[in-house]
Amino acid sequence: MVDLVAQDAAYLPEIQTAMAQVLAHGHFIQGEEVALFATELGAYMHTPEGQPVEVIPCGNGTDALQIALMSCGLRAGDEVIVPAFTYAATAEVVLLLGLTPVFVDVDPLTCNLDPAQLDAALSPRVKAIMPVHLFGQSADMARILPWARAHHLTVIEDNAQSLGANDLFEGKWVKVGTLGDMSCTSFFPTKNLGAYGDGGALMTCDPERAARLRMIANHGQRTKYLHECLGCNSRLDTLQAALLRVKLRHLDAFLAKRAEIAADYTRTLSDLPDLLLPPTSEGRTYHQYTLRVLDGKRNALKEYLKAHNIASMIYYPTPLCNQPAFAPYARCVGKLSVARALAEEVLSLPLPPRAEERARVAEVIHDFFSHHA
Repeated sequence: MVDLVAQDAAYLPEIQTAMAQVLAHGHFIQGEEVALFATELGAYMHTPEGQPVEVIPCGNGTDALQIALMSCGLRAGDEVIVPAFTYAATAEVVLLLGLTPVFVDVDPLTCNLDPAQLDAALSPRVKAIMPVHLFGQSADMARILPWARAHHLTVIEDNAQSLGANDLFEGKWVKVGTLGDMSCTSFFPTKNLGAYGDGGALMTCDPERAARLRMIANHGQRTKYLHECLGCNSRLDTLQAALLRVKLRHLDAFLAKRAEIAADYTRTLSDLPDLLLPPTSEGRTYHQYTLRVLDGKRNALKEYLKAHNIASMIYYPTPLCNQPAFAPYARCVGKLSVARALAEEVLSLPLPPRAEERARVAEVIHDFFSHHA
């Protein structure tokens, strides 16, 4: 799906130099590169007023979600609104903390949390909401955020797939992941800003909340051996921070290339009525180019691509409401018909940098539909 070696080839010498510097000084845990990366990412993820956000690096994106929830002071049985169609980690951390996920349906175009379903999800136990910016597309924060504020809910944005995206909010372009009380991201190698291993971060515009998040990520301590609250051990190691500093400098160019790839697919596939292509909204990124294959043809198309040595992926084949680990403990709002339909229809295409490779993918897809009209 993604050629990670080719993707980073242009700036590999910079990465090698940065990592060699870490090998030379030997501060593999909490070396200065970690703090520098946090500062630089905070400046990149600035507020509409141009102020940097607070960044708390951690071990991975799932840790970030769990630490965010741990900071909210919730009690067992409290409820957290989660989209029914997303990666398992968003709901997993809710259950790990003894909370109850409330699954809400998603928008059929963006695949993100549908604000029209939120009133039906409300109960006295709902204390937080976790909108996910899936596949590089921002959730509808212009509707979600005022609703959450009106009901005094903590807003935790899952920004693992949309780092670098922008959204128009109240007439201003803002970085996706800077509107909620906090946001969480992942540096898994295939993400928009990918490490060479695991990594993640939390972000917030509230200095007091940032201090609490740092404490929780560090065994609940601000001062060594003084544990003020229950915490965990979640760190971004120095080698990963060093290379992420390099890749952050190239992030906008990388995202522009992804947008070019997506535009190619949209142009060459828009004539196929059996495909529902992803939105092309301004400011979005393309962590994946995920389309919907209609009329029950998704699995056959995937096999056809495989037979022609073309990779594709199904994210996600089972909605959270049907997952054995979650279903007995969650509260579901309505029939979740869109989430269930997406699980049967979504297909993500590879993102090759060369135009001729993308043309071949489109050609094979056209050939499939010419034989499956």
